[in-house]
Amino acid sequence: MASAFLQSAFASLLLLSSLITSATARASLAHRHIHNHVSKRDLPIATNLPQPWTHQGCYTDSTGSRTLSSAFYGDGNTMTSGSCIAFCAQKGYNYAGTEYASECFCGNKLASISTLASNSECNMGCTGQNTTQCGGPNRLTTFWNGQAPPTGPFENTGVDGWSPLGCYTDHGVANRTLTTIMPTTGGQPALTVALCTSACQKASFTLAGVEYGSECYCGNKTANGGARAPATNTGCNMACNGNQTELCGGADRLSLFGYKGAQANGWGYQGCYIDNAQGRILTNQQPDSTTNTVGRCIATCQSLGYSVAGMQYSSQCFCDNFLYNGAALTSDSDCNMPCSGQSTEMCGAGNRMSVYSNDTLRVYQPPAVQKTNLPGNWQYQGCLYDLANPRSLKYLLVLETNNTAQNCLSQCSKFGYGAGGMEYGRECWCGDEATVKSLGRTFYPESDCNMPCPGNATTICGSGERMSYYTWSGTPLNRWDFPTGTAAGKYEFLLGGVVIPLITTLAINGKVTFVEKHGTGAANTTGAYELDLAQVNNFTGAWRPMHLKTDVFCAAGLTLPDKAGRQINVGGWANDATFGVRLYTPDGSPGVWGVNDWEENVQEVHLQVGRWYPTGMIMANGSILVVGGQQGANGAPVPSLEILPKPAGGTVQYCDWLQRTDPYNLYPYLAVLPSGGVFVAYYNEARILDEISLETVKTLENIPAAVNDPKGGRTYPFEGTAVLMPQHAPYTDPLTVMICGGSTPGPEIALDNCVSVAPEEADPKWIIERMPSSRVISCMTALPDGTYLILNGGQQGRAGFGLAVNPNHNAVLYDPRKPVNQRMSVMAKTTIDRLYHSEAILLQDGRVLVSGSDPQDVRFEQEYRVEVFLPPYLLSGAKQPEFTIVNNQTSFGYGETITLNVRQYQGTAADLKVSMIGADSSTHGNSMGQRTIFPAVSCSGTTCTVTTPPNAHVSPPGWHQLFLLDGPTPSHSKWIRVGGDPAGLGNWPDFPDFTKPGV
Repeated sequence: MASAFLQSAFASLLLLSSLITSATARASLAHRHIHNHVSKRDLPIATNLPQPWTHQGCYTDSTGSRTLSSAFYGDGNTMTSGSCIAFCAQKGYNYAGTEYASECFCGNKLASISTLASNSECNMGCTGQNTTQCGGPNRLTTFWNGQAPPTGPFENTGVDGWSPLGCYTDHGVANRTLTTIMPTTGGQPALTVALCTSACQKASFTLAGVEYGSECYCGNKTANGGARAPATNTGCNMACNGNQTELCGGADRLSLFGYKGAQANGWGYQGCYIDNAQGRILTNQQPDSTTNTVGRCIATCQSLGYSVAGMQYSSQCFCDNFLYNGAALTSDSDCNMPCSGQSTEMCGAGNRMSVYSNDTLRVYQPPAVQKTNLPGNWQYQGCLYDLANPRSLKYLLVLETNNTAQNCLSQCSKFGYGAGGMEYGRECWCGDEATVKSLGRTFYPESDCNMPCPGNATTICGSGERMSYYTWSGTPLNRWDFPTGTAAGKYEFLLGGVVIPLITTLAINGKVTFVEKHGTGAANTTGAYELDLAQVNNFTGAWRPMHLKTDVFCAAGLTLPDKAGRQINVGGWANDATFGVRLYTPDGSPGVWGVNDWEENVQEVHLQVGRWYPTGMIMANGSILVVGGQQGANGAPVPSLEILPKPAGGTVQYCDWLQRTDPYNLYPYLAVLPSGGVFVAYYNEARILDEISLETVKTLENIPAAVNDPKGGRTYPFEGTAVLMPQHAPYTDPLTVMICGGSTPGPEIALDNCVSVAPEEADPKWIIERMPSSRVISCMTALPDGTYLILNGGQQGRAGFGLAVNPNHNAVLYDPRKPVNQRMSVMAKTTIDRLYHSEAILLQDGRVLVSGSDPQDVRFEQEYRVEVFLPPYLLSGAKQPEFTIVNNQTSFGYGETITLNVRQYQGTAADLKVSMIGADSSTHGNSMGQRTIFPAVSCSGTTCTVTTPPNAHVSPPGWHQLFLLDGPTPSHSKWIRVGGDPAGLGNWPDFPDFTKPGV
């Protein structure tokens, strides 16, 4: 009698255990958005439903709270009401429901949270019969077979709040499914379910399990691959030794219970499935093992992040997140091969897979190529043959779980690539159609591309050496111009050099200071020189020797807003040099040497902490902000900022964001913002600091890098180059910052894009514009007509000695007046390699001085030659306009008027414009002090009236080159100072061995 009861109870328990679902939240289905079905209202219900199934109505549903949640499969091609009902009936469920045209859900009862909706809301046709209703968005067309849900003997265990979770596998002493053994095990009193659950509850556990009729175990999660046992071999067949009417597990089987809704980790037996009928049903095979067990395979798959595990042919283990290729259930008896590591467990058979999952199991039909609902203007081209070397497309993204045509191609076009494709399921490739054509790649039969996409198993993502290949049609993603002749500008040799400069700065006396890292020049050189451009035909006269006391290797440079336009250099290589503050007061005139030299005394004037690779900036209040660096000689980070001159009580301010991103944040890019605050970009991040407290007030989204690597950087050592875009009166538009080039960690492939952002906007977003070629350790120079010249650098590597290759010889002109992605023109080419430690600065006649290259690499020259680049505006044949400033005035306040007397212009006076280019120092892609301003101007006859910018946030105090523009053709510039010297730098430093020009 007891045996009959136990058999009945056991059968009921098995049926009840099939109801238990995973606690793991079911992820949203990516494939919902690929169907190309037209929603229709009041679609009819399918007729000829199998008896006794009847339509129950249209019910609400949601991803977070399913109306039916016990079983699921998706079919993007042949879903019907009948096929869904058949699936649910085969699995023993009383309810079936269709949703979103292609989804089938099963269960034994409707969730209490679900409500009946209008039938018109189930408005999507089935993918296999689109004239009949298969639910809608979050709406379930529901069917019932008239049967009440099954019940079992353990719905109430005698302890409030505990519910049965089913019969689970256990793997012995060393691999327990629940790892805490309780004192009741094997002792007195005799074990009952209530005794075990009560003991676990008192010990603050939420899971309890009984085994071998007398053992009690507790835990808060299942472990060691423990999973729900197969229905045909549960093994939970031993009566509790304290209550013969209850089952307490079995040999290596655990009757599992959860407290107040607690669930096991969700791994449960899903059935025996047919494999290879239409292809593999699980795609990630693990190495065969002579010790394979259900638990070991599950543990392997779980550790790899998968939610489905399958065992086959005794020793094989497969992992995935779905079942593919229309996987069909068969009798559990077909999976009849004992596991190679545990003969009491079944591990599939030939082409039969024992399937376990910790989520709602999803079964997808054989995938198809996605040709519709593609992002943008992408079009499918075919199954492309792809060789390993060289690859058809350059850039690889590995999208383990979410590779789809949508995700892959959207990323390609975002970064300006018009060819893309998926391969090996998880691989996304981006590049150019021209490369594919040049390699002569051919197309293969569509059947060769047969691997499902991991992010949408109903679609194909290539296969081995086969790419599902797409190209962009319609308006090109980017358009570069390739001017020729004078329209391309030209490089000219200027003169030979004495040293390889580390920093170049145009001084207000019209000459250029060169300061070098110690040791680039000959033994008799002095480390610093001033280039007199009026004497380039007289080598000796062109180079005036100057002197430095400490090594400026990787220091920062600026032109001060004091009335003498002094230059300052801070930081350096090691020891005292890292604390160095060096000042030079420009003197002399074109053709006439000055006598002033660099002044430095680290005992009197110095930084508060030593800095190697810092950046300097003139703040709106006229003080000097110095940010970042290292302790010198590849030392520890200096994650801080400080102010010069040191304020009373001023201290160094720690910056956690510099600490966190070391060593990729050196020579950060800084800018005063028109709305107040300080913008700073470093590595692949950007933020705004309050200009008073210097604390962060806004953090921007990360700076985009490579299409396949977000960890690429823009500052040293992944060194790109940055500028501020033009500001135009009346200065109502937000300031835009642009950064071009950089590199990536690992392979160190140089970046081939510029990114720009207006940080003051409420929700600033980076705009990506692809460049015609890749660049790292490059330079960018602002030109007087509002364009920018991008030049120098390599196409692979990073900053440092001997670390960059493939010199980029072409200059690129960037014109922000043109539409985005149409702003770049490939200009003239130099014959000189300009790699690490190269510079570019604007001269007063509109040319760009190009210098340096200190690669310390036998493959490339140590470069002393100095060139100039002539932009097209100097080659058109038009005469450069001329002007003078009334009374030769050089210093102006904000909102003041400058009167110009103009002559030699070709157009009308009304068309004349004026630009102001901030004094800057060029090093390591950083143009410290650069700013381009187009102030308000009114011209009539031979007189122009210019209004200076309104405040120190639009234009921080400082010196500017003032240009008159006749169309694109600039005059020679004249130096003006705007905003005065509000910080009193002219009286600093107050020591007799420093020149103080006064305020």
